[in-house]
Amino acid sequence: MSTFTPPHTTLEASRVILGLMRITELTADEIRALVGAARDAGINVFDHADIYGGAPHVCETLFGDAVTFSAAERESVIIQSKVGIRPGRFDFSKQHILDTVDGSLKALRTEYLDTLLLHRPDTLVEPDEVASAFDELEAAGKVRTFGVSNHTPGQIELLKRSVKQPLAFNQVQLSITHAPIIASGIATNMVGLDQSIDRDNGILDYCRLNDVTLQAWSPFQKGFFDGVFVGDRKAFPELNVALDEIAADHGVTPTGIAVAWITRHPATMQVVLGTTKPARVIESAAGADVDLSREEWYRLFTAAGHTLP
Repeated sequence: MSTFTPPHTTLEASRVILGLMRITELTADEIRALVGAARDAGINVFDHADIYGGAPHVCETLFGDAVTFSAAERESVIIQSKVGIRPGRFDFSKQHILDTVDGSLKALRTEYLDTLLLHRPDTLVEPDEVASAFDELEAAGKVRTFGVSNHTPGQIELLKRSVKQPLAFNQVQLSITHAPIIASGIATNMVGLDQSIDRDNGILDYCRLNDVTLQAWSPFQKGFFDGVFVGDRKAFPELNVALDEIAADHGVTPTGIAVAWITRHPATMQVVLGTTKPARVIESAAGADVDLSREEWYRLFTAAGHTLP
């Protein structure tokens, strides 16, 4: 798998990211096998959040206990975590950010995070507090790059009034079937068509204009954790026919084509996997090397139920 340098960073990152949200049921050996399969497939970005596992730092601890990187290996991988979700509230206060990063570093058994993302928008955010926290983390060498997750352009701009570090990433939900960040722009100004409703204030164009790398989470989900569309021939018969045929043409699996649909976009997005199956990781990584034609990309888009006006 080819790598790229996301704008505003010095990172050399894979287009596919392994998310570790679901590893609570895995043994240490299974976690090592999952990470090993990812590394063998060319994946070097590992995505965490302090809340993954149902309590603070559960999945981070499982990962840190199971996976040991040599000094050279640590420099070649990118460890990313997120902060800001607490039981019953969101929290971007300075102290919570600082305390959470310290907890993540301890759990992951690393001296620094390559990337820290603000997880879900905190409407009570004080940008000056975030800026102060980021300054301390950067000065201490605890975090090298920063970004956000699930943020609108306006929310990013509000943070940028105080935060001096580039907000290099925005992790958002995106799949062929859950694609409002793309589909609304295609149906702009179509009265009476639900697809034309802009639900995120033009996040795709904003990120392209400002060189913010989008990271797509839930790339195989039908909707918001509604199940996987790949193989669901009852809900998406036309889409699965298209996936099968295009996959056969490119020598990959339908799962790989679902990844390729995202990586084909010129916004140069990354795809965050949530699988715990090494075979699925390998299939997904192979898809990132497929360059879909315009005809194939739009065929998948319309087969998923989106409208071309």
